[in-house]
Amino acid sequence: MQIRAEQKEDFPTIELVIFKAFENAEMSDQTEHQLVGRLRDSDAYIPELSLVAEEKYEILGHIMLTKINIGEEESVKSLALAPVSVLPSYQNQGIGKSLMEHSLKKARELGYESIIVLGHPEYYSKFGFQPASQYGIIAPFEVPDEAFMALELKRGALEKVLGTVHYSPEFSQK
Repeated sequence: MQIRAEQKEDFPTIELVIFKAFENAEMSDQTEHQLVGRLRDSDAYIPELSLVAEEKYEILGHIMLTKINIGEEESVKSLALAPVSVLPSYQNQGIGKSLMEHSLKKARELGYESIIVLGHPEYYSKFGFQPASQYGIIAPFEVPDEAFMALELKRGALEKVLGTVHYSPEFSQK
């Protein structure tokens, strides 16, 4: 399996992978594939942090990290993780884990200092994510505390960061 940056010609396949990954997800509105499309057209998009997992020229999974701000000042280079997608027939085979590890490494290399995610605490805690409230960071919408998480890519990056996460407008469009 190879992890690489997405290419323009991958977009239709990635959209299908994302749709299939969330098609039957309980905590989903099944529009994650549309969100990814909107994010690609935004200032928050970072091509090097939108990755695919590919095997024998077939895209099996996708992950995207985009720019966000925390609080009223941009005092830390932070990212939002949304979403991690793996085709249902390939889930629980380590593809999501590989995408996560690859994206975290690449984000560090690019100088980003933290990542925020809204997701399953049991899954994301394996990668070091903790409730964002522990850092004084809050979601811009109502969400269970344990599901809104943060990860420092640079030690101490979130020590002096307080306030609400400001996602790009594409997150709230439908």
